[in-house]
Amino acid sequence: MAYRNGKLTLRPVTEDDLPRLWELTYKEESPEWKKWDAPYFEHKALSYEEYLSKSDQFINQDDFWAILINDKLIGTVSYYWEHKPSNWLEMGIGIYDPQYWSGGYGTRALSLWITHLFQTLPLVRVGFTTWSGNFRMVKVGEKLGMTMEARLRKCRFYNGEYYDSIRMGLLREEWEEFNKKSKL
Repeated sequence: MAYRNGKLTLRPVTEDDLPRLWELTYKEESPEWKKWDAPYFEHKALSYEEYLSKSDQFINQDDFWAILINDKLIGTVSYYWEHKPSNWLEMGIGIYDPQYWSGGYGTRALSLWITHLFQTLPLVRVGFTTWSGNFRMVKVGEKLGMTMEARLRKCRFYNGEYYDSIRMGLLREEWEEFNKKSKL
């Protein structure tokens, strides 16, 4: 299964994706993308062998897919259950290659991912959590018609400064209405 929007493709991760995915995510100790993606949590580089030992967590999983532009892997989308008995799911996205930042790719990828999640899972809501320092992610949520459901003030500490934790969410009926009007 794959979803497309112009040059952008969203699909499950394959074994062939692993070298590029490792290079983007775990080859470096301090990759550029980590400055935006929860930088207050520790990130450790992994050897390719260590990474491969965890490959069953990535290949052909329902909750972790690749984002490609013209067949070049640039990032991933994912989800996890905050509370599965109540179908409370949180999603995430990482555009690891800075060359593809601020080009609308994250918005289009999350749009496809949200559609996929609502079509394949019994959800009434999808959402994500970010921090106030990641203004691009907040903007993506706004572009997708999401509501800022919570703002926990000054609970993220990074580089000597406090930031807010921000939770964005979207209900199924809001997404259906948004899609009627959207040109994404």
